[in-house]
Amino acid sequence: MSAALVAGLLAGYGIAVPVGAVATHLVTLTARTSLRTGACAALGVATADGLYALLATLGGSALAEALRPVLVPLRWASALLLAALALRTATGALCRYREHRLASRPAPPPPSPARAYLTLLGLTLLNPTTLIYFAALVLGTHAAPPSARAAFVAAAFAASTSWQLLLAGGGTLLGRTLTGPRGRLATALTSSGVITLLAVRMLVAPG
Repeated sequence: MSAALVAGLLAGYGIAVPVGAVATHLVTLTARTSLRTGACAALGVATADGLYALLATLGGSALAEALRPVLVPLRWASALLLAALALRTATGALCRYREHRLASRPAPPPPSPARAYLTLLGLTLLNPTTLIYFAALVLGTHAAPPSARAAFVAAAFAASTSWQLLLAGGGTLLGRTLTGPRGRLATALTSSGVITLLAVRMLVAPG
């Protein structure tokens, strides 16, 4: 049991710690909204990681092989979604900055915590690499008892949750630091640029 817990923790941190488009969006979303919204978005990412860990323990190798023929369409769908997210982030920031200067109308309401959760959940689920990652870790361990599998999944989910919440907390500190309209505009445009670059990198990556 302890070995499964350690393996799950390492697996969860291994997939969660590398900073990518989702992590970038999570930090800037929290900076623009609130810790509550950011925490819900973080739980959306962790939920996707936990679901993929669960699928991997139930039959990861078969699912990974089944996904291989559609990896390219999924990669394109994920890249297009990231590009749309980057465009929306940039245009929304520019509109809010312009409206602040003109003081003509109030800024649009921020996304609700539930919407933030579902958005980050869907965005993370579009990355089948997570499933393949967990499947590679659990290959050959299907003879493990159900309790060990459950411990692995729970530990992976806990590790991902703790890291995503840490990123959300960083976004809260960033939001408190960059409270002015220019600071928020710069943060949003930087996030949009990073997400765009990551979307392009996803398309040109081999495999």
